[in-house]
Amino acid sequence: MTKKEIVRTISEELGLTQLKTKEIVQKTFDAIIQTLVEEERIELRNFGVFEVKRRAPRKARNPKTGKEVFVEEKYVVTFKPGKEMEMRVAELAKSEKK
Repeated sequence: MTKKEIVRTISEELGLTQLKTKEIVQKTFDAIIQTLVEEERIELRNFGVFEVKRRAPRKARNPKTGKEVFVEEKYVVTFKPGKEMEMRVAELAKSEKK
């Protein structure tokens, strides 16, 4: 699903214009990014936790050549799903097995 599809779905459900809905969705994404940059963590109840973590420098291998390369330290965003999300995804997996 793309941002455009999310906007379309929300605008239809709430009766808002797609333009206004797009603005709201984008502002939400911007707020999440800004919070991660400033505070390095954002918890959205019943959804999950986004967190900025430092990945230490390390040695790695180029998969094409097998040559060893050095990867510098970097910061990455991690996501841990909330309980409700995990339960709903688990239900999806159960329904596929039937």
